[in-house]
Amino acid sequence: MSLLSENIIPGNHGKIFGTNAMEENDLTAIKNSLLELEGIVDIILNTEIFPREFTVHTDKIVSLSDIENKVKTVGFHAIPKGTFKL
Repeated sequence: MSLLSENIIPGNHGKIFGTNAMEENDLTAIKNSLLELEGIVDIILNTEIFPREFTVHTDKIVSLSDIENKVKTVGFHAIPKGTFKL
């Protein structure tokens, strides 16, 4: 386990998560709940693909487990994708 595999670090690349939420209002609920966490500045939803994805951008280090637990409170799952696109 490393800093990059366990956390989202600040920067323009963000971290991509897959989710089992399908409806627009469910994705918006996930976005709104995540924006309540300290350090998260932007959530970009990708509704063009299946399964749906969202990208989290931060201005400080945020734990992946914090993201996963916050999404669970809305009733869905968040699965982190790879660290960087190749």
